[in-house]
Amino acid sequence: MVDLNLVHVRIISLNAWGGAMFDELAPWLDTCGADVLCLQEITHTPGLGGWTRFDDADRSLPQRANLLADVRSRLPRHHGLFAVSDAGPVQDHEGWRHRQDFGVATFVAESLPVVGMRSAFVHGDYTEHRDQWPTDGRARAALAVRVYDRQAERFVTVVNLHGLRDPRGKVDTPARHAQAERLADLVGEARHDGDMTVVCGDFNLLPDSKTFQILAEIGLTDLVGTADTRTSRYAKPLRHAGYLLVSDPAGVERFEIVAEPEVSDHRALLIEVPAHGRSPGGSRP
Repeated sequence: MVDLNLVHVRIISLNAWGGAMFDELAPWLDTCGADVLCLQEITHTPGLGGWTRFDDADRSLPQRANLLADVRSRLPRHHGLFAVSDAGPVQDHEGWRHRQDFGVATFVAESLPVVGMRSAFVHGDYTEHRDQWPTDGRARAALAVRVYDRQAERFVTVVNLHGLRDPRGKVDTPARHAQAERLADLVGEARHDGDMTVVCGDFNLLPDSKTFQILAEIGLTDLVGTADTRTSRYAKPLRHAGYLLVSDPAGVERFEIVAEPEVSDHRALLIEVPAHGRSPGGSRP
């Protein structure tokens, strides 16, 4: 249950992996205590529930048909916002093909008024993949929300990103440089002067990416660095994917890369931003 007398705002970012580990994800959603929950790899198949299968030339993965609805049912006291990047075919358990939307979603506790919303494509534009999902170059949308923290009497802007995937790796490319510039533009358009600003998500980048220089130029500091942001479900040796940047590192009461429980092939990233003049003793466990 959401605490209506917040002494902090808890922000969590997670690549939900299309709900592939939904049996573990569902109970975690019930207890994570997020006031702002930023999820990447969210699915939505109109008129369908349960499980589907996603296929491209490289992978075949189980996915929830409507992870958006699954999460909304677990967080009934949150507003759910969904930005679709692209759509393509999936199959249900009987082999029937369906059109599935794919994107990022942000869930905001009803105790935090949402006073601004903005989304933008940081790579490409909305695309319908008719026959098969491509392995690279897929469009990416980012989603920004601006909320009012009544206890702190300030605004917090949170930007949720799922960065461009490239099967050749996570090194910088011209497309990723352009993505960083578009992301910086979105941040500038969404926030106001004085906002506590958080930019988080699965960036699909290495820690030395020029993206972080571009975001530093607009006053954002990365808290993750070279830390491992993957779980045991991810078999590859390169362990960098998720990042979380803030405009005021000194204003962060708690930052954690959550290793347990494992609910995806990514670890969740968590920060708590305290209300000014409030004791941290009221924080949720």
